[in-house]
Amino acid sequence: MQPFKAFRIHLENKQIVARFEQLALDDLNAGEVVVRVQYSGINYKDALAATGAGRILRKYPLVGGIDLAGVVESSSDARYKVGDAVLVTGCGLSETRDGGYAEFARLDAEAVVPLPAGIDAKQSMSLGTAGFTAALAINRMEHNGQTPDRGPIVVTGATGGVGSIAIDMLAGLGYEVVAVTGKAESGDYLKSLGANRILLRSEIDYGSKPMEAAIFGGAIDNVGGEMLTWLTRTVDTWGNIASIGLAGSAELHTTVMPFILRGVNLLGINSSATRRPERLRVWERIASDCRPRHLEQIVTRTLPFAELPTAFDAYLKGTVTGRTVVQIA
Repeated sequence: MQPFKAFRIHLENKQIVARFEQLALDDLNAGEVVVRVQYSGINYKDALAATGAGRILRKYPLVGGIDLAGVVESSSDARYKVGDAVLVTGCGLSETRDGGYAEFARLDAEAVVPLPAGIDAKQSMSLGTAGFTAALAINRMEHNGQTPDRGPIVVTGATGGVGSIAIDMLAGLGYEVVAVTGKAESGDYLKSLGANRILLRSEIDYGSKPMEAAIFGGAIDNVGGEMLTWLTRTVDTWGNIASIGLAGSAELHTTVMPFILRGVNLLGINSSATRRPERLRVWERIASDCRPRHLEQIVTRTLPFAELPTAFDAYLKGTVTGRTVVQIA
């Protein structure tokens, strides 16, 4: 195999440095499946890793990118053959293993997911970790008894990738959706995805009591901190709160009262470490009843690989709406 292009992250003199390099296959982590990468995507986590704004990598150097989709180039695992269309999201990519920002990836076979019927490589990366996380959250909530008749689901960080896709999926499943955002200009976008109501962060009365008036059936939270605390106070009896992110803060100030008096469930959503059987089930749901209806609206940019480094700052500044797909080949 000829050398190939990769976007690699280094730790040099205690500073994070990321750059394009030419690599050989043996420069990558060992793995049973080699994939010719066609598409990847950009997640907030990718921006943290590539810029050093967050310490995501646990070893250096590594190829960046927590998602990838492409075709199998070779495999020593009998489950995969040359030409199979596959994807990987999370599973240690760009944390402990080389990721998807490269023309080739060498992967642990257990992490590889066959592309679901009816979803192509670009669509799978339009979803990526964001779409998988949204669907996993809904799956966990429904496993704990969440149904549309229990009241509206509030989605925080609504204009981001996870938030946008979660709104689309929830609306398609028949839920009433309340979208929380700090971007007043995003109302039309969020309503086009299926949000019934827009709630601006500046309009929220966070309250101070352990429990306030119960106004939501459940929640998908991308923010953490004061926002998540407010959700524990305002989700109704037996409601589920899926905690996905900490863009606002990692802190949580609450009491046990919402959990023991209202039976509220706080569900931690770790999409990267999801076990393979559930990972396969969730992707099947994404291709069927959880399939987003407005994916073309959610994908606001498709970047050529060469322009990848220019995209990260907007994620750190919080100015990105929807999803960005990266065309590798």
